[in-house]
Amino acid sequence: MEERDHKKLGPELELFYIDPMVGKGLPMFLPKGATIKRELERFVIEEEIKRGYLHVHTPNLARLELYEKSGHYPHYQDSMYAPIEIDEERYMLRPMTCPHHFQLYLQKPHSYRELPMRIAELAQLYRYEQSGELMGLQRVRTFCLADAHIICATEEQAADEVGGALDLIEYMIGVFGLKLGLDYRYRLSLGDRTNTEKYYKNDDAWEKSEALLRKVMQKRGCDFEEAKNEAAFYGPKIDVQVWSAIGKEFTLATNQVDFAVPKRFDLTFTNKEGKAETPLCIHRAPLGTHERFIGFLIEHYAGIFPLWLSPVQVKVIPVRTNHNEYAKQIFELLKENNIRAELDDSDENLGTKVRDAKNKKMPYWIVIGDKEIEAKKVTLESRLPAQAGDAGQLGQISKEELVAKLVAEVKIKI
Repeated sequence: MEERDHKKLGPELELFYIDPMVGKGLPMFLPKGATIKRELERFVIEEEIKRGYLHVHTPNLARLELYEKSGHYPHYQDSMYAPIEIDEERYMLRPMTCPHHFQLYLQKPHSYRELPMRIAELAQLYRYEQSGELMGLQRVRTFCLADAHIICATEEQAADEVGGALDLIEYMIGVFGLKLGLDYRYRLSLGDRTNTEKYYKNDDAWEKSEALLRKVMQKRGCDFEEAKNEAAFYGPKIDVQVWSAIGKEFTLATNQVDFAVPKRFDLTFTNKEGKAETPLCIHRAPLGTHERFIGFLIEHYAGIFPLWLSPVQVKVIPVRTNHNEYAKQIFELLKENNIRAELDDSDENLGTKVRDAKNKKMPYWIVIGDKEIEAKKVTLESRLPAQAGDAGQLGQISKEELVAKLVAEVKIKI
């Protein structure tokens, strides 16, 4: 399994590395790795917007009082960076976005007609992980999270929104070929009524919230396990537990019911009777931290990414230098159509250039020689194992057919 380990493959494929001068647990994404991260984030944002999420942008730090108000400080104090003193005020690098989103909600009054309200953000977060727990992209000290908070008017609405969030998770991870029961499972993470230091004290709310999530899972008709003492401090959650290609299990995604923090922030909405009422909140992140998920994908695909995620999707290879001009025209055509291409006009022989494309696990490469220039076409070849039903040399095709084929495959994410 060592050959699939993301800590080995990531640097070899020039995706990421961790610079000791920058700091432990602070990964640096190289251009190819940044491309994967960018495509992943586009996928998440576009899908969330389709499903009615309202994307916002909030600061990477806030006054310490904000986290005292939310209860994260001192509950998560050991996982937070030390306060920063500025103008006689204390600020914190944010470990989560929920307090920011709650303050956004408080910007103006809200009616039950506006709910559910799905506030989402692609947020950079910061948490202190002990040195001995840091591991590649799996455990880091700064990470990106597609974080969202769904403000709900009723328990019924909250149950529907949890179901919708699970639908989103299953769709997204299904795009990467993951199957329930084979690659991942569900865990209902419960609190502990006796542990008042770790968990918010409200036995009735815990009972209702845990029953709500249990009912959601039972309605879906899929297997799940219950785990005590795994909840968030403010409420129970449904976790998606995934197995990596090298045999490690971790929490990929989570859906949490929050009955505590909305009260601490005095969040309200006007109900049908015209009275102020406290909403419920669902916290959810469909792919967990993107750094961890990218590490998982490197191992899942063994570095052989599908076309839509591949840092370089096509390599254009002229056979000899007199073929360079036509090869450059094809290269520019691909770029104009948003295909990530690389032009190899080096003095190396054809075999070396093709071998380089294979070693770098590129989905496709194009060979340009005398026959291609004469026919005004290209010869397209694909990597092995088969890519979208293709295997090896696909023969000559026109420039228009080339672009149409690649654009179509990227669109359907294969």
